[in-house]
Amino acid sequence: MELTREEELALKGEYGETMETAYRILVAIGEATNAERLVPIKWAHLSGVNYNTIGDAGQEFLSKLSQDARVKVMTTVNPMGFDFEKVSNYNLSDEFIQKQRSIKESYERMGVVPSFSCIPYEIFDIPQSGTQVSFAESNAAIYANSVSGLRTNKESAFSALASALTGKSPYSDLRKNDKPNLTIRMKVDEPNEMTMGMLGYFAGKVADNSVSISGIKNLDRRSCKSLCGGMGTSGRCGKFFLEDTPGSEKIDFDKKEMQTVFDELNTADRGDIVTLGSPQLGLGEMEDLSAMLKGRSFKKRCMVFCPRAVQEQARKLGYTNEIERAGCEILSDCCTCLTPLVDKSQIDSVTTNSIKGAYYLKNSTGVDVNLKPLSHIIRDETK
Repeated sequence: MELTREEELALKGEYGETMETAYRILVAIGEATNAERLVPIKWAHLSGVNYNTIGDAGQEFLSKLSQDARVKVMTTVNPMGFDFEKVSNYNLSDEFIQKQRSIKESYERMGVVPSFSCIPYEIFDIPQSGTQVSFAESNAAIYANSVSGLRTNKESAFSALASALTGKSPYSDLRKNDKPNLTIRMKVDEPNEMTMGMLGYFAGKVADNSVSISGIKNLDRRSCKSLCGGMGTSGRCGKFFLEDTPGSEKIDFDKKEMQTVFDELNTADRGDIVTLGSPQLGLGEMEDLSAMLKGRSFKKRCMVFCPRAVQEQARKLGYTNEIERAGCEILSDCCTCLTPLVDKSQIDSVTTNSIKGAYYLKNSTGVDVNLKPLSHIIRDETK
């Protein structure tokens, strides 16, 4: 890799141990991904916030790092394990609460924006097209590259943190606008958001860094987020193009392929509870949910996850009144994935419309999953 004089000095420890470590991470990743240089970034989005994800080692590392480390660019962060404003409603251990509080405070000391959201593209102004950013949350990285016109690698927790501290990131393949060598032809008629999540999950398994998808005419925000969430869950793919790339290999996503994904992730005929929000719900989805629940009530516990900024807007607009009247618990700063609020010792199965949520509920939380599109959840789980 070609480094500037300042970058070489940082790598040699001239600017302290923290910067040396950060640059070592970036150079190692850059060399592994054939990046010719580091490029300045304008925005970093960090994962590694949930205590369930990083554990004691991560919590202790951040506590030490935050004593002198400060971010150099705007930096936002992923969800935590729970909503601090409602933690008393749940039977969480004091240890988990204190460790999560320590992680939260470490990031805040470093100067991050305490967004605690996996959908930063819905709650912050998007920079101009072509801006270099560094996003660790997979659905956000794919959305940034594919929809927002930004440029980011599909970062790890460490590389995004190193980028936040240095304001730099390796100029790797995803930052370039190279056309993919694979086109997936969408062959499922009238897809809903769950179909798009399964398409994304399939694409993540078969595609390399990027993929073209043909046969999609209209992609609303909910379906787009579901596509990004599914794609980010199953593989390395970090960008899609809604087109048929000439000369690329062609494969079909049809009812058979969709059924294969469904059979892998759907392991229950019913759920003990309902969870909505993985990725978290945005303001438009809160409005839709409010309208769909008009005059209806959930027959079982339903947890709705959205960013705090979205919850505050939705409350001002009256959407939360209808959602809470229908029996939903609205939770911010956390999401379906890896939350201790879904405990396998108390819950056997969860109903959700999220492919990303289904994957993590099944493989990390250890509960069974009943997959349904949102319209079917409203139809079957409310009265």
